Amino acid sequence: MDVNREHFRGMIYYDFRRGISAQECIDQHNSTFGDDTPHRATAFRWFKEFNRGVGWVKADTKAIQAIHDRVITHNKRISVSHSDRTMWNLHIKGVQQEDEGVYMCQINTDPMKWQTGMLSIVVPPDFISEDTSSDVMVREGGQVKLTCRARGVPPPRVSWRREDGKKIVIRKPSAGSALSQKSHVTTVADYQGEELNLSKVSRNEMGVYLCIASNGVPPAVSKRIFINVHFSPVIHVPNQLVGAPLSTDVVLECFVEASPKSINYWVKDNAMIISSVQHDVQIIVKSQFEVRMVLTIRNLHKSDVGTYKCVAKNSLGDVDSSIRLYEISGPAKTQTAARPSFYDEEDEPVYGSAEMDKMENRPLSVDNTINGHLGYPSVGTPVPTMRIGKKRPTISMGSNADHRPASSLLIIVLMLIAVCQRCQ
Repeated sequence: MDVNREHFRGMIYYDFRRGISAQECIDQHNSTFGDDTPHRATAFRWFKEFNRGVGWVKADTKAIQAIHDRVITHNKRISVSHSDRTMWNLHIKGVQQEDEGVYMCQINTDPMKWQTGMLSIVVPPDFISEDTSSDVMVREGGQVKLTCRARGVPPPRVSWRREDGKKIVIRKPSAGSALSQKSHVTTVADYQGEELNLSKVSRNEMGVYLCIASNGVPPAVSKRIFINVHFSPVIHVPNQLVGAPLSTDVVLECFVEASPKSINYWVKDNAMIISSVQHDVQIIVKSQFEVRMVLTIRNLHKSDVGTYKCVAKNSLGDVDSSIRLYEISGPAKTQTAARPSFYDEEDEPVYGSAEMDKMENRPLSVDNTINGHLGYPSVGTPVPTMRIGKKRPTISMGSNADHRPASSLLIIVLMLIAVCQRCQ
């Protein structure tokens, strides 16, 4: 039966008159569960015959609801009203699922006049807790199956998305790739379906996934499910060789990835380093599984030179990586050479691998990543590196100038000897 619909605050009214006069019409309703819904029968033409009574019947059960002004059913949520005996209403308070069905209004004329209307109950979505997943933990490289089931009328549609806005990674085995274990990888912002299957889960897929159920009846509902990906600690060291002059400040750093969170600390000569006047130890959180370990050594002394280790431990394993700090020649703080006019008081040299805004994108010569669960792989030794926060002008010292004539004379003598040998 073709109908026209108008939507008002969750209730849909159907006009199904189909050419029938307004005097014979019952409104058809699509009512939300729990609403108070009136059914109306209008009668103008038979006003003089109303002494014979207007009756309401639930057609599918043949249960009489009301006759004229009197309610027959024992359902206390049912009532009737009329307006000047031209508009008769059947009221259903707190609509329940069992109230759905066909209702008939009849006028006891000869022949009897009657019309039917359908009351459809719509129910907002709700999750079935026993069939819906909760937070899960998975080892990196494993599989996860998330399930989200909801009920409602009409049946809800279920979709998935990540709370952080990142895309969901879907991996499916490629055809004929059983031996190679290759997968067809796609990324989607929203995934439709009650079940979400994730395979070969990586640490980057860790986070909150939202299950959203909607059926057009407000409100839609959502559930947060956290996927916690566990893996052994991994350490990446940007610079494994750091040189700095004495009496300067040096910064060493390591990047650690671990889940669950690891215990991180620095060691030198088998002794743990803690924050003090000379040492500043910081742990900077970069993401839910990555931290930056920073060790600042103030006023470098001879005794500070040596090998430092950054160590990370969690319940799945432990790992450490070494950084060798060595002395290089440089101007001492006691020197009093005049500074050029463009020298900035704040342009103090900082040695080591401290991250500077202007040098954030420096290239790395080797990959110094150390994986806890893979043991200690052979690591190539990079060329010793030295990071200087800001350039400063070179200051010429008198002692160096005294040796320049002698070195120039020596070069001339060597060139003459080489020419003589060619002539012979």
